[in-house]
Amino acid sequence: QVQLVESGGGLVQAGGSLRLSCAASTTSFIISTMGWYRQSPGKPRELVATITRGGITTYADSVKGRFAISRDNAKNTMYLQMNSLKPEDTGVYYCNVHAVPPMTVYWGQGTQVTVSS
Repeated sequence: QVQLVESGGGLVQAGGSLRLSCAASTTSFIISTMGWYRQSPGKPRELVATITRGGITTYADSVKGRFAISRDNAKNTMYLQMNSLKPEDTGVYYCNVHAVPPMTVYWGQGTQVTVSS
């Protein structure tokens, strides 16, 4: 079993910054790829960014150059630094973790990010 604890969401003005964290706790799994997804009102959940255990990252086109994903493997913790936030970044941000073995996917409870114009 993997427990995920997210933190760092909140209300910020457009142009501001926020940093999200996702801490994964487990005694029997290895944490593989980690990622952030978001769900905006009236829209399906979408990928924001992912990072492999080796540090390879991918980003949605809408956040490239503004968001930075990182992780600390020793702490099983992932971060999302969000800069130059826009109102369209508003949504619930979910932590997503792949754990092995066997391959199992876990989701965090979500943290609200609201960007005011």
